[in-house]
Amino acid sequence: MGMVTHTTTSRGVNGNTLKEAGSLFPPPMQPLFTFIDLFAGIGGFRLALQRLGGKCVFSSEWDKYAQQTYYANYGELPLGDIRLEATKAAIPHDFDLLCAGFPCQPFSLAGVSKKLSLGRETGFLDKTQGTLFFEVADILARHRPKAFFLENVKNLLSHDKGRTFETITQTLLALNYSLYFRVFDARDFVPQHRERVFMVGFNNEYYGSKQHYTFPSPEQQTCRLSSILESEVEPVYTLSDKLWAYLQAYEAKHRAKGNGFGYGLVDVRGIARTLSARYHKDGSEILIPQEGQNPRRLTPRECARLMGYPDAFILSAVSRTQAYRQMGNSVVVPLIEFVGKSVVTYMLSR
Repeated sequence: MGMVTHTTTSRGVNGNTLKEAGSLFPPPMQPLFTFIDLFAGIGGFRLALQRLGGKCVFSSEWDKYAQQTYYANYGELPLGDIRLEATKAAIPHDFDLLCAGFPCQPFSLAGVSKKLSLGRETGFLDKTQGTLFFEVADILARHRPKAFFLENVKNLLSHDKGRTFETITQTLLALNYSLYFRVFDARDFVPQHRERVFMVGFNNEYYGSKQHYTFPSPEQQTCRLSSILESEVEPVYTLSDKLWAYLQAYEAKHRAKGNGFGYGLVDVRGIARTLSARYHKDGSEILIPQEGQNPRRLTPRECARLMGYPDAFILSAVSRTQAYRQMGNSVVVPLIEFVGKSVVTYMLSR
């Protein structure tokens, strides 16, 4: 651990008319706070924060397939590219909490070095210009919400020998926000080993410089993969003889070289490896053993359960391939809700 609405539309990204959809997961009738959902994906942050009494007043997601799943479940089509001024113009002036699972991109400091050599001052945003984190910082600077709640891969902390995270840290501090960060493993909430870093901060202008937020510590729970498996699975999910033979040969080749690459035949009494966006290709990282036949991959519904989504969550708005990708890119909903509860409690206590 460390410290340092827009209007619902039925028009798709390319002008295609989407089927009218109500909201399967509506906001609370009397919300306790408002939030915006950046890099929204399929709405994992939204689902968790609505359960905590929040109302989403703006969402943005550039991927058209993720937009379709988001629309099918929330009755709202996220706006597109957050880098565009037209998109940012739709953000309400006032909201309480900024949420984002922003993509991690390399930060180039070459431009900053050049400006320094010319004797020019560099603003706090110059260091992150050209990265998607810049959009988070830019919106914080413009709107000054009470707090932010960010999620990213664990490797963000060590990326580029720590320089990337140092740039993020200094940018947030320069914006006059506090910063707390901690790595959590989703295994205490779902049967999956999935480590992510959470970053939380509060506006010093509102809360003062002496803050005492602390992350909650999850109780260690025994999650079994068997708890999310469907009782009947179609044969299409069983690996073909050709694919199964290829995966075994691939694993044997790398084992002979001393590498750890290979498929993951899981013990259903335990937990799975990290579900990735490439799972649709061969399912190799999480394979379910089957007596008397080849192993099988998880179904899209099982992947959704592995990420903590309820069975009512609609997956069929997109193809099976896209559903797999979306789950691999998503956040673990109950973990977001667990950390989010402490953020909201602190935010509303002042």
